[in-house]
Amino acid sequence: MTPPTSTPTPVTPNSRVALVTGANSGIGRVTAVELALRGYHVFLACRDAGKTTGVLNEIAHRSGGTARAEFIALDLGDLGSVRQCAQAFNARELPLHLLVNNAGLAGQKGFTTSGFELAFGVCHVGHFLLTRLLLDRLKQAAPSRVVVVASRAHRHAKGIDFAAVRQPSRSRGGLMDYSVAKLANILFAAELGRRLAGTGVTTYALHPGVVATGIWRVLPWPLDRLVKLFMIGSEEGAQTTLYCATSDAVARQTGLYYVKSAVAKTTPVAADAELAQALWTASEGWTEA
Repeated sequence: MTPPTSTPTPVTPNSRVALVTGANSGIGRVTAVELALRGYHVFLACRDAGKTTGVLNEIAHRSGGTARAEFIALDLGDLGSVRQCAQAFNARELPLHLLVNNAGLAGQKGFTTSGFELAFGVCHVGHFLLTRLLLDRLKQAAPSRVVVVASRAHRHAKGIDFAAVRQPSRSRGGLMDYSVAKLANILFAAELGRRLAGTGVTTYALHPGVVATGIWRVLPWPLDRLVKLFMIGSEEGAQTTLYCATSDAVARQTGLYYVKSAVAKTTPVAADAELAQALWTASEGWTEA
């Protein structure tokens, strides 16, 4: 992360374009700011334009108004909103060199507007549809990358019950649902990498660390206090995202899982290619217009 400074540093814009979901806070905010300061034209894909104002102001201040960043509306829990977001971006006729599927939530119970368990719907289903709708732009811009912010919490998931993701949560605190959603993230990134082999579009899933962000804001006591004991800051948490998004060292890698900016082992379930294919097929069915 570029050190904060009170003196603006002009940015030399490059031709690269990035879209970051959940860019109004936490890891997404740090990622969006850093990419903009590196010359990317960054789209902050979020639900609330007002909540991105602070991010856009920070980018403008730190770059002396030379960086390029803008809000684009996206509610990952509403598949109609996802389609509108992709349509709005595609209408700009810009290339897309980097898609960062960052937005997420944990510890919340309920359903998305589109009828999925909340964590699964936001973390996986919404991102699955968004990615598919932006694939043409990614392919046209190749070499390009899709970075999926997952979590080590996927290790607690033993599989994915495709019927259960459309039913009310039965886990205390919603953490098992979060684990399943993060397992889906890793399976999706791996399967996407296999399907895009030879296109110049590479994919990455990662564990950012247990980061002190807003996704944990509704965890019940005493889970909230226990989790906070192990948390790191957003700046540190964004480093593996930025590594996967920009490092030349991983340019030829695809479909892998990263922890602390290095390839890491995952669970047998998360490495199950048949489950990944089944998830892809189910996700296609769920997101048909």
